Amino acid sequence: MGDPKKKRKQYERPRRSFQKERIEKERDLKKIYGLKNKRELFRAETIIRTKRTTARKLLALALETRLKREKELLDALKIMGVLRASPSLDDVLILTPEALLERRLQTIVWRKGMANTPQQARQFIVHGHISVNGVKIDRPGYIVTADDEDTITWYGQEMMFEQKKKTAKKDSKIVSKQDELKKEFEAAKPKETEEEKAKVVKE
Repeated sequence: MGDPKKKRKQYERPRRSFQKERIEKERDLKKIYGLKNKRELFRAETIIRTKRTTARKLLALALETRLKREKELLDALKIMGVLRASPSLDDVLILTPEALLERRLQTIVWRKGMANTPQQARQFIVHGHISVNGVKIDRPGYIVTADDEDTITWYGQEMMFEQKKKTAKKDSKIVSKQDELKKEFEAAKPKETEEEKAKVVKE
């Protein structure tokens, strides 16, 4: 039968490997979305970059050809849920990787409150506890379409977990901050003089 066809890379690495700002941004995104490694981020960046490149190429085409292909591109992005309402090519040109990361199954499960953290959402998905449109999905990076977003449910028995609560330390900070604001508000109030107080008593 011969060797199987070698799979092509589904992502491109950044050209500048040691750019400080980019590394810090990647670290933050990896933490926010609970990504396992940077390859998942590179994959999202590559897809968005490809869509932006296609949009730029469309702007150089003749009007009739551009309108047809523009509709195809915008419809595809609307189905993915990346764009909504009545988008244009300008909306495609300003897309960021975050727009696609928000469409990952892991992120949506977390946003829907089915998990306390993105990491916990990833665990539920990998262990086969999440279904989309009645089908079990065990890939955290699965891109959920706009139509399927409302069909995300538990696969089989619903998982029971404690809702994340605020810590006492955080609560005390909030209370102390409220007290400070109250004191500042009271101090800013105009104080009545003794003559004004006496006048109010006489009335």
